[in-house]
Amino acid sequence: MDTNALMMPVELDIRVFDELDRLLGLSQIDLITPQAVHDELTALADGSGTDAVAASVGSDLAGRCRTVITDASYADDAIVELAEAGDIDYVVTNDAPLRDRVLSRNVRVIGLRGENTLKITEP
Repeated sequence: MDTNALMMPVELDIRVFDELDRLLGLSQIDLITPQAVHDELTALADGSGTDAVAASVGSDLAGRCRTVITDASYADDAIVELAEAGDIDYVVTNDAPLRDRVLSRNVRVIGLRGENTLKITEP
């Protein structure tokens, strides 16, 4: 899960974990978040305004995921690193450039469809 996926509940009024359960069944998947995503959420939460609130909520939600360490310190690069290593089956993101990078590595992407639901995009 990337930073903006974890911020979706506040920014887009999407119940991310409910949607993942609908799509995949939460009991069937191992949710992971790179340490770089945690770091980005922490930095954003130190600000003010809606982004800070969304990042704070996202940081709490990230606690429901297993944290993994990567060589990359930038969140998007960390996710791409995991995709290249074949360590993940899906990436949850609403970031178009990251989506394209992940799809080009033959990893499925879960992203926004409509106003408040998620869908799977195949490579």
